Amino acid sequence: MRLDKLLEREKIGSKKAVKRLLLRKAVTVDGKPAESEGMNVDPVIQEIKIFEKTLKTTGHSYFMMNKPKGAVTAVKDAKHTTVLDLLADRDKNEKLYPVGRLDRDTEGLLLITDNGPLGYQLIHPSKKVVKRYEVIVNEPLSIEDCRQFAEGITFTGGQQCQPAELHILSSSSKQSLAYLDIQEGKFHQVKKMFLSVGKKVIYLKRLSMGSLFLDSKLKPGEYRRLEPEELKLLMLYFKK
Repeated sequence: MRLDKLLEREKIGSKKAVKRLLLRKAVTVDGKPAESEGMNVDPVIQEIKIFEKTLKTTGHSYFMMNKPKGAVTAVKDAKHTTVLDLLADRDKNEKLYPVGRLDRDTEGLLLITDNGPLGYQLIHPSKKVVKRYEVIVNEPLSIEDCRQFAEGITFTGGQQCQPAELHILSSSSKQSLAYLDIQEGKFHQVKKMFLSVGKKVIYLKRLSMGSLFLDSKLKPGEYRRLEPEELKLLMLYFKK
């Protein structure tokens, strides 16, 4: 939310009054004078003070969901249930959207928010936000597979993936279990990466995104609001 809009909403004063406060450096965000009236802020994550008095108000909405199979990661869909359809009416607002993308048959961590700037930061390649997936494939995994992932998988057609870390948890002739850490989010990327080394993904679940880890208590389709400490850690991506 823009700082001036927030202060107006909290009845701090008119646009002119807000500008005067900023000129006097009376408004601080996380201990530093506010840069401009148009800067994006969130009082849930950031400490906003006016003449050293903390502004106590609600800001954006942040939900952690354990996305279930079958739901699509979209705001609207004519054929399928979307992740926003799973929210209770009391939690919905027209600006909520899912951050990043999970395939329809993929489960796991999904952040839903109406804070556009934060969502943009979390998926922007320059921020190098690591996503961890739990993967089951239908073939044995080997040290050679780990090496290929570490060097960067190349898809048919020449598209190059950034280096990724493959951690093999178990491997057999019928199926293997592993963690995969990647920093990108190309279309069907995880599935394509494993197909490139001759394996088919038969189960996929996202466990984490940067500092945010899926709450093990959440069943598929369940969600909760983020805790203040989780929000503070996410806010660090604004400062990188």
